[in-house]
Amino acid sequence: MESKHHYTGLTAAQVAESRAKYGENVLTPPAKEPLWRQFLDKFRDPLIIILLIAGVLSILISCYEYFGLGDGLTVFFEPVGIFVAIMLATGLAFYFEYQADKEFAILNQVNDDEPVEVIRNANTTQIPRRDVVVGDIVLINTGEEIPADGELIEATLLHVDESTLTGEPICTKTTIESEFDADATFPSNHVMKGTKVMEGHGIMRVLAIGDHTEQGKVFDAVQIDNSVKTPLDEQLDGLGRLVAKLSYCVGAGIIIGRILMYFLSPSYEQFEWLPFIAYMLKTLMIAVTLVVVSVPEGLPMAVTLSLAYSMRRMLKTNNLVRKMHACETMGATTVICTDKTGTLTQNQMRVDSLQLYGLDEHSSAVSEAMALNSTAQLDFTDPSHPTVLGNPTEGALLLWLCQHGVDYRELRDCSNIVDQLPFSTERKYMATVVDSALMPGRRILYVKGAPEIVFGMCRTMGEGATRERVEKQLLDYQNHAMRTLGFAFQILENGDTAISNGHVTANRLHFIGITAIADPVRSDVPAAIKECIDAGISIKIVTGDTPGTAREIGRQVGLWTDKDTDRNIITGPEFAALSDDQLLDRVLDLKIIARARPMDKKRLVEALQKLNQVVAVTGDGTNDAPALRAAQVGLSMGDGTSVAKEASDITIINNSFSSIGKAVMWGRSLYQNIQRFLLFQLTVNVTACLIVLIGAFMGTESPLTVTQMLWINLIMDTFAAMALASLPPSESVMHDRPRDRHAFILTRPMYGEILGVGGLFFVLLFFFLLVFKHTDVDSLSDMLSLNYLQIFAGFGTLAFWTEGHLTAYELTLLFTIFVMTHFFYLFNARAFETGRSALHFGGCKGLLTIVAIIFIGQVLMVETPILQNFFNVVSLSLQDWIAIIIGSSLVLWVREAWHLATARQLK
Repeated sequence: MESKHHYTGLTAAQVAESRAKYGENVLTPPAKEPLWRQFLDKFRDPLIIILLIAGVLSILISCYEYFGLGDGLTVFFEPVGIFVAIMLATGLAFYFEYQADKEFAILNQVNDDEPVEVIRNANTTQIPRRDVVVGDIVLINTGEEIPADGELIEATLLHVDESTLTGEPICTKTTIESEFDADATFPSNHVMKGTKVMEGHGIMRVLAIGDHTEQGKVFDAVQIDNSVKTPLDEQLDGLGRLVAKLSYCVGAGIIIGRILMYFLSPSYEQFEWLPFIAYMLKTLMIAVTLVVVSVPEGLPMAVTLSLAYSMRRMLKTNNLVRKMHACETMGATTVICTDKTGTLTQNQMRVDSLQLYGLDEHSSAVSEAMALNSTAQLDFTDPSHPTVLGNPTEGALLLWLCQHGVDYRELRDCSNIVDQLPFSTERKYMATVVDSALMPGRRILYVKGAPEIVFGMCRTMGEGATRERVEKQLLDYQNHAMRTLGFAFQILENGDTAISNGHVTANRLHFIGITAIADPVRSDVPAAIKECIDAGISIKIVTGDTPGTAREIGRQVGLWTDKDTDRNIITGPEFAALSDDQLLDRVLDLKIIARARPMDKKRLVEALQKLNQVVAVTGDGTNDAPALRAAQVGLSMGDGTSVAKEASDITIINNSFSSIGKAVMWGRSLYQNIQRFLLFQLTVNVTACLIVLIGAFMGTESPLTVTQMLWINLIMDTFAAMALASLPPSESVMHDRPRDRHAFILTRPMYGEILGVGGLFFVLLFFFLLVFKHTDVDSLSDMLSLNYLQIFAGFGTLAFWTEGHLTAYELTLLFTIFVMTHFFYLFNARAFETGRSALHFGGCKGLLTIVAIIFIGQVLMVETPILQNFFNVVSLSLQDWIAIIIGSSLVLWVREAWHLATARQLK
């Protein structure tokens, strides 16, 4: 630039003074809580809180049994087990979110050390971007990101992409006051940090840096966490309250029932305080034990494992999940508010159609017109996928040449540009005079610009070109949301004037033709949009484009149909003019918001949330950050701004809408996996609670010891959580409607299954309990020769219920039958409401591994001498093992028979 020497810039002392006053040119990262606080936050989960209470009560009971009753140290196994479950659940949740944050930090690295050209001490030099200070004179050129907010001192053909702040991809910047755009979001002589120079160059004086820039203000605003509660949070809160209420009711029932039994017992003669207090302490221990048993220790583990597993697998589908619960929340999404550029479209302008008149498409005039009458460049770093530097519309023409085997660089090298008239919004055209290489000895004027303007400048036109035909073609292009350019040329003779006083003065221009340029829709988007619509999810496009362009993009992706009316589309100013009540009345019908302003998307999200919608928002710009933070799930793009990504929950690495559909599928499948685990564990708990409860009233040994309950409630359920959490997603969930976020996580069919199957298992175990209590069984085969009429003859007497005993072998049989029936029921729970066989194992290697561990663990526990003492069991005969396995497996085979019968009926 000839004017560089006119500016002296800041001195070293002024730089130091400015830095001391305004700080460094970096965005202050959000304050992160220390790791210990992040870990403690995991203990706020309602189910973890219940487990902590249960753990404390269990410790008190164990202390009483150890110190008061003289029992062994094994009484402490249960509280240890509960706290192990707590630490596993909270530790895993903390670890996986910590790992996701590390991956996010790598993805979102911003190079604050990138060099910036400045003038200091009358010398042009380069400094790191972070060292730019207020008052610096900065030189900006095509392709560079503007390092700070500033006022332009000079501007030459300067066009800036402000989409990260305003949604506008091309804004003309100038220092000429008469050319200022009164409707521009930011003044025409101001440029903002984080925006990009698409064309031209200029010099700016820095007015604001770092947090004080417009980008910094938005970044600071989105750090305010509005604590939007996720649907899963609400579901688990409700489940925690239900479990607590039911367990308290069971505990109260035990206390009341045992008090009545105490006074109704035949041995009761007169009231004595000491025996009664001892009896009540035992009663309280039984009640608290039942409360502990009722709490699903494995649920926090199941939720954590399911979410963590989904986080890792979703990364393979280009979804980097930062907030664990966002995995599941995507499955509850009812509305997706998406931007257009880069998400629905490729964010790269392409020539869609070229209409030439009287010339074939490879003529020298067309090639030179595109190559020489242009200021754009192509970056051939990747020769197979060149990228545009400069004006994206002009770059589309160069890409078209490249696709047709014409190297624009050779044309420019071999030709000589004599004169050039840059494009301006006032003229709406660009003109270049060249000494042609393709037509040696010829000097040619090329004109390119708005077709109606260029056509009106021409004296002649190619064969077949008429005003009516051109206007009809332009209307068709514009109806399809395409940008159009017209081309003309004139071979200059000696003495011809081509350009004078800022205008084309040549009077024999020949009209060549027109081209339509568009940002193509991504090839996978229409199918992804249809998938989401079929899944009952509403799609809303929020864009800074014109209504016509937005409507056409909506049509191309399958969102806008012939049935839609003006009620389904609105512009930003019209949207802002709506009152809150008017907006709530119309918001569900809206499909497109065109000419949207930065805060329109956030207001849209909040309005939808007031109507109980679960909203996901996509965005890549700083202007999208408030909406990303306000939504239940914010989806930033992989090449978006750091502000957008910091405000989001999930980053779509490949910028594709189809990845959003995959996230929905994962979320819905994950929720079903959690439901299946709940079905399994609550069935186990119902059976365990009922059998221990009835045992408390029968005056015999507890049917299940504390350590046995530890295996059932902790180990088996934890492994079951891992098995059900690792189930792969099912594409069939995309045919369902979004679930009601206020519906309870336990559905009516689940209630029926839990109570029905749990009750059935209880009746089975209760039968064995009664038989074992009144007979001595050394093998299950003995039961074939028993006189059951004689055994149950005293069923109606109190003695039948309070007298009798259980041997160690009988207790081991009872415990093993309990475990093995639920072991086979795990397969049923896994196939619950899938319409598939419980023996379908496609993609379920993890499930098979875990069920093998459960089975082998049960056998080792019963048959290993060391473990026998720990779990109060004895070895079983091979005959009994075979009988238990075959008998328990009926749980699976009956379900499979029912599945086959119903499947045939449906056919």
